[in-house]
Amino acid sequence: MLGEAVYTFMEQTLQLRPLLTCTWSFVQWIPWHLRSVMERVGRTSICSSMETWSEKPCQVEQLDRILLSGVYNVRKGKTQLHKWAERLVILCGTCLIISSAKDCHTGKMHILPLVGGKVEEVKRRQHSLAFSCAGAQAQTYHVCFETLAEYQRWHRQASTVVSQRLSTVDLSCYSLEEVPEHLFYSQDITYLNLRHNFMRLDGSGGLDSLCRFSQLKGLNLSHNRLGELPILLCEISNLTELNISCNGLHHLPNQIGSLFNLQTLCLDGNFLTSLPEELGHLQQLCSLGLSFNNFSEVPVVCEKLTALDKLAMAGNQLETLNLGVLNRMSHIRYVDLRLNHLRRLSVDSLEGNKSVTHMDLRDNQLTDLDLSFLGSLEQLHCERNQLRELTLSGFSLRALYANTNCLMTVNVYPVPTLLTCLEISCNQLLCIPDWACEAKKLEVLDMSYNLLTELPSRTLSSLSLRKLMVGHNHVQSLPPLLEHIPLEVLDLQHNLITKLPEMMFFKALNLRYLNVSANSLESLPGEESLSALQLLYLTNNKLTDQCIPDLVGHPNLRVLHLANNQLQTFPASKLSKLEQLEELNLSGNKLKTIPTTIANCKQLHTLIAHSNEISIFPEILHLPRIQFVDLSCNELTEIVIPEVLPATLQELDLTGNMNLVLEHKTLDIFSHIATLKIDAKPSLTADSVLSSTLWNHGLAEMAGQRNKLCVSALALGSFADSVEAVYGMFDGDKNEELPRLLQCTMADVLLEEVQQSNIDSVFMSNTFLVSHRKLGMAGQKLGSSAVLCYIRHDATDLAGSFTLTLANVGTCQAILCRSGKPLPLSKVFSLEQYPEEARRVKEQKAIITEDNKVNGVTCCTRMLGCTYLHPWILPKPHVYSIPLTVQDEMLLLGNKALWEYLSYTEAVMAVRHLHDPLAAAKKICTLAQSYGCQDNVGAMVVCLNIGEDSCTCEMHGLTLPGPGGVISTAKPATPSSSSGIASEFSSELSASEVSSEVGSTASDEHSGAGLDAGLVPRPERRCSLHPVPPSSIFQRQPSCATFSSNQSDNGLDSDDEQPVEGVMTNGSKVEVEVDIHCCKGKSLEPVPPGAEEGSPAAGSEDDSGGLVFRIRRQNSMNSNILLAGTKERCELQKSPSTCCLYGKKLSNGSIVPLEESLNLIEVATEVPKKKTGYFAAPTQLEPEDRFVVPPDLEEEVKERIKQHHESGAEQEPNEKAAMAPPDEFDTAL
Repeated sequence: MLGEAVYTFMEQTLQLRPLLTCTWSFVQWIPWHLRSVMERVGRTSICSSMETWSEKPCQVEQLDRILLSGVYNVRKGKTQLHKWAERLVILCGTCLIISSAKDCHTGKMHILPLVGGKVEEVKRRQHSLAFSCAGAQAQTYHVCFETLAEYQRWHRQASTVVSQRLSTVDLSCYSLEEVPEHLFYSQDITYLNLRHNFMRLDGSGGLDSLCRFSQLKGLNLSHNRLGELPILLCEISNLTELNISCNGLHHLPNQIGSLFNLQTLCLDGNFLTSLPEELGHLQQLCSLGLSFNNFSEVPVVCEKLTALDKLAMAGNQLETLNLGVLNRMSHIRYVDLRLNHLRRLSVDSLEGNKSVTHMDLRDNQLTDLDLSFLGSLEQLHCERNQLRELTLSGFSLRALYANTNCLMTVNVYPVPTLLTCLEISCNQLLCIPDWACEAKKLEVLDMSYNLLTELPSRTLSSLSLRKLMVGHNHVQSLPPLLEHIPLEVLDLQHNLITKLPEMMFFKALNLRYLNVSANSLESLPGEESLSALQLLYLTNNKLTDQCIPDLVGHPNLRVLHLANNQLQTFPASKLSKLEQLEELNLSGNKLKTIPTTIANCKQLHTLIAHSNEISIFPEILHLPRIQFVDLSCNELTEIVIPEVLPATLQELDLTGNMNLVLEHKTLDIFSHIATLKIDAKPSLTADSVLSSTLWNHGLAEMAGQRNKLCVSALALGSFADSVEAVYGMFDGDKNEELPRLLQCTMADVLLEEVQQSNIDSVFMSNTFLVSHRKLGMAGQKLGSSAVLCYIRHDATDLAGSFTLTLANVGTCQAILCRSGKPLPLSKVFSLEQYPEEARRVKEQKAIITEDNKVNGVTCCTRMLGCTYLHPWILPKPHVYSIPLTVQDEMLLLGNKALWEYLSYTEAVMAVRHLHDPLAAAKKICTLAQSYGCQDNVGAMVVCLNIGEDSCTCEMHGLTLPGPGGVISTAKPATPSSSSGIASEFSSELSASEVSSEVGSTASDEHSGAGLDAGLVPRPERRCSLHPVPPSSIFQRQPSCATFSSNQSDNGLDSDDEQPVEGVMTNGSKVEVEVDIHCCKGKSLEPVPPGAEEGSPAAGSEDDSGGLVFRIRRQNSMNSNILLAGTKERCELQKSPSTCCLYGKKLSNGSIVPLEESLNLIEVATEVPKKKTGYFAAPTQLEPEDRFVVPPDLEEEVKERIKQHHESGAEQEPNEKAAMAPPDEFDTAL
């Protein structure tokens, strides 16, 4: 019977298998998690059976905790009705396992729990034992052993197992509905954990049956969705601990008063508004949890619970606290009222309270707080309120935490002689209170982020102070030290200090940590040989080479940050004396070399020297402990490395060294490095070159003090094969798996969702939700913050300006720099910074721990992943769209750690003047580390060039023809120099001549042929900066040759072709893809139609001395497609633009001259497919797409072109008479 009950239980468990995904991270490992628990409760055999059912077979010899095993004669039952048979017998854990067949490892296994059973000698048969389990209908198996030694070994081991008594059973997170039946046979269970299940009230194993455990003292039923407390549980008189939190309870039964032995009662996370009076009968109750319910006042029954020493009512709905209630509860010492709606405290009488010693009032709405009547108060937490004035009693005060308020006055009387810790940062205090200077035992003082202008001498010279934090103030100088002080940590960053006290290091012999970053230091105190300084941060000052000798007086330095100063050299003799150095940061200076004496720093594991002028690779690869080297954004040209790299080297960053060329041998040696960062080969596609003129990015990721990097980034400057971009940042906090998954999948998901909807809020939200689902099992218990930025044309106006659409969850943020000022685009979804989210989580009855984390896991309220914390943690993102303007300079993305130590304004001001986005990203990461960040930090800087010079409408290029072939003679617009495109035309050829001669634009006769072909040109794409002019002034006309190629016999359109990847020019041979597009003229005055065949007009002179043609990349047809019809050929030959160059016609209708000195124009024969065409041509010119005539051939080409124009009229009759076409052929371009 017992065996049948066990198998019935397992079948029920397997039926609940679909529910396991909401509580377990990996379903396939469920049997292995179950085994460790089942072994303790005598159910190891169930686990072995589940191994077969869960499709994870395992040999019996591989089972855990196998004590004995062998093949013996076995008989079932106490009577002799059954025959003896050889079977495999295993003593595993607390069970006896007998196979149904000899040597069968995967067949049916008979399981006999031995705990509480019997092991007896069988006298009728030699060397035999009878194994029996506990219970009224216990099963018995007889086992006959071959030798006396085996018999004695089995008897001794089985007797030990039988005598065991189970006291604790943990069945949490198993999706159980009932307690396994055989557990009720063990009467020794004193603690039962059924947390996170689906327990039912009735049934044979329901909660109503738990009273059968006569010795039960501890019961955990939290997170079971009970709705009500089973009354029969109140009959377990021995209960001392009961946890029924997070069960949706609205009331408690009166019978709970019968649990007289109850000492701990946890009711957190329910909907209780009152407590029954019968609860006052529990005189032994010393711990009562009422947090995160719906109480609007302190329950009166708490006054009767004289043994209660802590009132835990965090997360309720208290708005006013009557302190007289605390006077009536003289037994209460700890009061926790966090996360309520307290606005004021009222006092009935002037009688003081001498019982309350600890009070927590964090995250309320208090504006003034007077607790002077609490004479025994030792510790007060009142962070994140709106306090302006605070008054306390100092008789017993030991610690005060009042950060993030609006405090202007803090009064403590009398002087707190026992005070050891005072933290009042992020307030509006103008000076350190006098009583704080007189506190004789004060060890920690945090006054950062206030309005201090000076430090009192008695504070800095305190004989008890060990840690002083006064960063982010307005302190201009420090008082001189008069005597030796025990100060160990001093933080003075972000002040106005120009000089440190001269005898500072001599007086502060215990000083280990000093941060003076972001000041105006120009020098350091002189050398001191007795200094114990180990960590020195001097980033972002005005230090020069003259301060380097002063560092020699600190031989114990382990961390030295000198970034963003004015260093030009680092004396070799001085660096050699810093032998204990482990981390050195010299980035953002003007160093040309790193001294070779760095080889003496045998302990060095991190060298950061980016953004300098270093041209020689430092000798650091011989250091035995080197791990991280960052030499990016320098001027390295070559690297001399040893044949064997140190085994400890994990990351080497060489990006941003434009002149660095790595040989294959060097790359082979570097291949053993875990992370090698070098510049990637730039893409030469049309869209990528165009995108690079509009935006380019730089990325920096630093692991900090952690041994792994849990931050990943996504950067696609050319997205979806068009002029779009996607940038993202993902922070997994303590896991690196989810950020990498999101980095690899989120762009593809976005591409799919954009095709489904054009509404930004829809496709962005769906992108996050789908990415959340794709995390799969990895997203069950792991989570990640994410921010995603998508730059594209406005969905309602594809030819208009660009729009930035942003979505984020968690703590990753994006900042837009507009006109030099930061514009936050994202929201920080954390409990501390988003009150609405904290309110939502509270209403859904999540448990917020004292460190402000949801269920003690994360401070974020919206994340990708963490499915098991639903509905408290949601993947729904904040979506925001904003049109980009000329005033937008850059986009900054960063993770939580970056913005914790770096303000928006400082980040923007620090990198606004930098043109290299990589150097900018490196700089703000370095600043964050120098300001105290020890966690993973990631930053991405996207430089934007959305303006007149980077316009993407189809009007930049050559002069545009008007209607009917009218061509403007205005000088074409000059593109931005940063675009890499030629900016001037030759002085001998006008823009109109180039247009007509090359064949991109058509005259009247050509346009007519094109229109007869039945193709209608699409409207010209324009941006908001260049609206479409009236049709009578300006109109684009395609050439007939272009239409001929588009109407090819194979039925394909030029949209099916892709341009060649690159274009190479070497002076004597030009490989080009030709298509001349219209340009934006500064004036649109029409000219006579005959101007097309007129003499050349004067143009601008190119500084390079060579002819420069603006050439557009154009997609083409297959090379073997001929012109359709002789008539069309003849019409083409009539064109002056064709015959004047007696050249070869490309299949896209463009004509290039067949100069002898230029050799033949070589073109590609095969072009990859792409869904773009002539009318979807790129909107920006590529740097290589230029038809350049060498200077030495310029005059000859000009003369030759003149002759072609003069002889055009004479050649026209001859061309009409000629029946055979000239030497021409179709090419792939």
